[in-house]
Amino acid sequence: MARTRSELAAARDALTGPVAVVMTMGALHAGHARLIREARGRASSVLVTVFLNPLQFGPNEDLARYPRTLDSDLALAAENGADVVFAPGPDVVYPDGTPGVRVAAGPLGEVLEGASRPGHFDGVLTVVAKLLHLTRADLAFFGQKDAQQLLLVRRMVRDLDLGVEIVSVPTVREDDGLAMSSRNRYLTPFDREVALVLQRALAAGRAAAPEGPSAVRRAARDVLVAEPAARVDYLALVDPHDLADVPEHFRGDALLAVAARVGSTRLIDNAPLVVGHPAD
Repeated sequence: MARTRSELAAARDALTGPVAVVMTMGALHAGHARLIREARGRASSVLVTVFLNPLQFGPNEDLARYPRTLDSDLALAAENGADVVFAPGPDVVYPDGTPGVRVAAGPLGEVLEGASRPGHFDGVLTVVAKLLHLTRADLAFFGQKDAQQLLLVRRMVRDLDLGVEIVSVPTVREDDGLAMSSRNRYLTPFDREVALVLQRALAAGRAAAPEGPSAVRRAARDVLVAEPAARVDYLALVDPHDLADVPEHFRGDALLAVAARVGSTRLIDNAPLVVGHPAD
């Protein structure tokens, strides 16, 4: 494990290429394990970062209580093929304190999650850019569950010519369909049952996709409103390339995204679908 920049540089120099990076905030689970295994299959060396990034948390969010499980994180990373784990403190990543210069997410970072969490994606992109530079990765693996983050990271890499291949990995789910998340451990048994409404809503929307955008939105919304214990933040059917709401005449690839608070826990999920065509 590397804790400092010099330890990371020495460990990175010993790796053979191409080198893949999997960036995490810790509290690793089977979804992270899938990312590491996918990286292992594509690269000669795999580097995992474990860093709880304060820049992407708002003042009323869960930074203080976010689970910290470094020992089990190290074990999971090793079991799934990581060569190096970089687990720095904030003083290593931000040696001068809060950075005066950050990466701005722009309009794509102001909708959906960005509308609910102002500044969140500026913090995400700033730390991703820094970690890409520090790890000197050739490939970086991200999960589809955070679809807006994935889109923004790809846009940043393209716009800033960072020269890294961004690889998307499908969302990993529990047996009952709940998308895996480090925050799932906050859920009480009751909350855990309520949380399944997100996946049910996405499934209903996907089933209605051949009928068009209005049918998708209506089917998903009907499922959500039937579960009063889930407080919906947003439900949106958008173009996956620019996150714009799709119009009624739209036909083609779309993304159905949902965010809701269950108990004290905020959860997100999404489903890619094809609107206006018969389902396979």
